[in-house]
Amino acid sequence: MEAARPSPVTGRFVVVGGGIAGVTCAEQLAINFPSEDILLVTASPVIKAVTNFKQVSKILEEFDVEEQPGTMLENRFPNIKIIESGVKQLKSEEHCIFTEDGSQYIYEKLCLCAGAKPKLICEGNPYVLGIRDTDSAQEFQKQLTKAKRVMIIGNGGIALELAYEIEGCEVVWAIKDKAIGNTFFDAGAAEFLTSKLISEKPEAKIAHKRTRYTTKGMKKEARTKADNVGSALGPDWHEGLTLKGTKEFSHNIHIETMCEVKKIYLQEEFRILKKKSLAFSRDHHNKSVKPDKEMWPVYVELTNEKIYGCDFIVSATGVTPNIEPFVHGNKFDLGEDGGLKVDDHMHTSLPDIYAAGDICTACWQLSPVWQQMRLWTQARQMGWYAAKCMTTDSLGDSIDMDFSFELFAHVTKFFNYKVVLLGKYNAQGLGPDHELMLRCTKGQEYIKVIMQNGRMMGAVLIGETDLEETFENLILNQMDLSSYGEDLLDPNIDIEDYFD
Repeated sequence: MEAARPSPVTGRFVVVGGGIAGVTCAEQLAINFPSEDILLVTASPVIKAVTNFKQVSKILEEFDVEEQPGTMLENRFPNIKIIESGVKQLKSEEHCIFTEDGSQYIYEKLCLCAGAKPKLICEGNPYVLGIRDTDSAQEFQKQLTKAKRVMIIGNGGIALELAYEIEGCEVVWAIKDKAIGNTFFDAGAAEFLTSKLISEKPEAKIAHKRTRYTTKGMKKEARTKADNVGSALGPDWHEGLTLKGTKEFSHNIHIETMCEVKKIYLQEEFRILKKKSLAFSRDHHNKSVKPDKEMWPVYVELTNEKIYGCDFIVSATGVTPNIEPFVHGNKFDLGEDGGLKVDDHMHTSLPDIYAAGDICTACWQLSPVWQQMRLWTQARQMGWYAAKCMTTDSLGDSIDMDFSFELFAHVTKFFNYKVVLLGKYNAQGLGPDHELMLRCTKGQEYIKVIMQNGRMMGAVLIGETDLEETFENLILNQMDLSSYGEDLLDPNIDIEDYFD
C-alpha cells in the first residue's frame, strides 16, 4: 500500500529558484504582502543575495552577488519560508507543485525562476568541468593546482575572466569566433583587451574579505541534487580564488580562433589511434608548431584539425534554460532558445504562472535598444518586475512595463577594466546603414558608439570614461546628433556640458 502523502500546504505566492531572480521576486512579494507567507522553493541550501546595490544612472546599476544560507533571508524577511527541495513535478491545471521530498504545495500565483544550466561540451567526462556555481569554481581551483596545461572552450564572460585570471599554467583557448569576447565586443575592443591578456598582470589585488557559503558538508543526496541545478556565479566569482597552476610564470596563453571541439580523447584511446598532438605555442606570431612529446590525461581535437593535450578542459560555452521538470505534462509555449515564453507582464502561456531570469524568453514587442541576455542585471530586474506584476494582478490593478526594459544597460569588469554596454552595443540587428565612431587610448580606454540616421543606438565603454550617463540619455532621447559629427568623441570637448 502506498504511504499517505502529507496534506498539501497552500501558499498565495510560491517562487521556485534561489538565484537572483527568485530571491528578488520573493523579497519584493514579502514587502508587498507582509501578512502573507511567501514560499521560496530551492534545491540548494544557499541562496543568492544582491549586496552593495548602486544605481549608477537612470537604468545602469551595479551590485555584488553574495551566496548566503537561506536562514539569512528568512531573518531579513520573516514571512519568507524557504523549502529546501527540488521540484519533482508541476501540475498546472491543479495549481500544485510536488517537491523531491514528497511534499506538495498549492499556489494561487507561481513564479518560476529556476535559472539555466551550463551547456557542457561533453557529459560525464571526468576531465571536462563546467563552471556555473561557487562549488564548481572551487573544484576548478583544486584541479588547477595540479595542472600544467588547461584548455578553455567558449567565448562568454566566464571564459574571458578565466583566460585573464589563470596563472602558472599554459592555457589553450578555443573560440568559435574571429576575436575574443564576441558576445560583448567587436574585434577592435577584443584587440584592446588582448594586449592586456598577454602582458604581465599588476600585483595581486587585495582579496575580498567576504564570507562564502557552499554546499560542502551537506548530505550527499542533497548535494547531488544541488549540483544539477547550481545557480549561476556572482560577477566577481573569481575573487578570493587563487587560480594558479604548477608553473612559475604568470601569463601563458594561446588562442585558437574560428574553431570548435570535434572530439575528445582519453589518453589510452589517443595512444591506440596513434594521433599526434601539438606542443604549446609561446610565440603569438609564429605559425609553425612542433609536435608535443608530453603525454596528457585528455586530448581535444578541434574542427581546424589541430589536437592539443591538457590536464583538463573547462567548458564555458553558455547556458540553457532549466525548464525541466516544469514542462513535463504542461503545455508551456517555448522560445527558440528553449526558455519559457513570457509576455510584457512576465506571464507564461499558462494561467497564474509567471517566469523570470534565465529560465524565460522575453516575447513582448521589444524596445529598439533592448535585448535579452542572460545576465545578473536582467535576472534582478525581471525578478523585481515579476513580483510587481503578480502583486497588481492579485489586487486587480494594472501596471506599465518597467523602465529598465527601455534600454539594455550592463556594467561589468573584464581584465580589470570597467566595461559598460549600452543599447545595441554590437549593432545587433541594425542592418548595414549604421556607422561606428571610435576613440581608443591604448591601455587606458576604448569607446565605441553606434549611430544610425544621426541617432545614437548603442555604445561600448571600456575604462574609466565617465560617459555612461550622458550616452544613456542620448540613446533614450533619440536626439538627432548629426550636427555634432566627430565632436561627440573629441577628448578635448566636455560632451556632458553639451547636453546638460
